[in-house]
Amino acid sequence: MALFAVIREAGPAWDGSRPMREQQAWDDHAAFMDGVADGGFIVLGGPLGDGSRALHVVESESEEAVRTRFAEDPWTAMGLLRVASVEPWQILLGDSRVGRSHPKEGT
Repeated sequence: MALFAVIREAGPAWDGSRPMREQQAWDDHAAFMDGVADGGFIVLGGPLGDGSRALHVVESESEEAVRTRFAEDPWTAMGLLRVASVEPWQILLGDSRVGRSHPKEGT
């Protein structure tokens, strides 16, 4: 498994007049994102600036697997978000625990 820095950005269906949480199908998108975070795919992540872009650090076996996983997001199919870039990321500074799988408390 490797770490990847992923930038997702607004797609053609993104409504720039509405905040992120007021975009169409927010609940479906949020449920998907919670699931991939809880499953350990997303290590760190969240919106940048006004929410029309997001940065995610993910743990996956390949760039193709990253793109395939994000293609399952309802917002991808709806044209609200698209993957702008996927880059392998090697952490040299900071918290060495990032990117390692940790059992959840109580498990």
